[in-house]
Amino acid sequence: MDFQDIRDRLIMAALPHAVFDGWTMKTLTQAAFDLDLDLSLAERAFMGGPAEAVAHFADLGDRLMLADCLEMDFPNMRTHQKVRALIKARLSRWAPHREALRRALSVLALPHNMALAAKVTANTVDTIWRAAGDTSADFSWYTRRASLGAVYTATLMYWLDDPSEDCVDTWAFLDRRLADVGRVHKTREKLTNMIAGLKLPKMIPGRRA
Repeated sequence: MDFQDIRDRLIMAALPHAVFDGWTMKTLTQAAFDLDLDLSLAERAFMGGPAEAVAHFADLGDRLMLADCLEMDFPNMRTHQKVRALIKARLSRWAPHREALRRALSVLALPHNMALAAKVTANTVDTIWRAAGDTSADFSWYTRRASLGAVYTATLMYWLDDPSEDCVDTWAFLDRRLADVGRVHKTREKLTNMIAGLKLPKMIPGRRA
């Protein structure tokens, strides 16, 4: 059996236990028991402990998000539509396990896991942008990911407590945040074009302006 597959299966089996016990070694051991696996696999699969398990949970979410979007007509969608579809697919996948996801976030929120939390978010945002077709290699690579990171995190927090049917309020919230980001980028592009088009006076050597 592939080790990555074992880790994936342990995460999925741990979800119902994480709701009550959080992301702990007890939870991971119980997951191994449920799968009829050697109980030592829980520790061997996640040598970094619960924090590593949570990071793998996030990576699994990224991979399943891409799989869930395979049937979408991405070539005929605009970039913001692709981004919206990806975020919606990622969150919808875990709708039955929101509390387990909340408990996972509480692990990442611990002070000693701040760097891991930043890495996990950055990986998800980069996966979304790449799937949406972003090929930027200049400074916009950073600004795009910083903007989407804020949108994704805010939407995730909103979704966790959204009682609306089919989370329609969350998707409306996401639409507003994406529209805000779009307006900011359009304004930045206009300013950049205006500055580029300005005819600045030539400086004469030796003469003060």
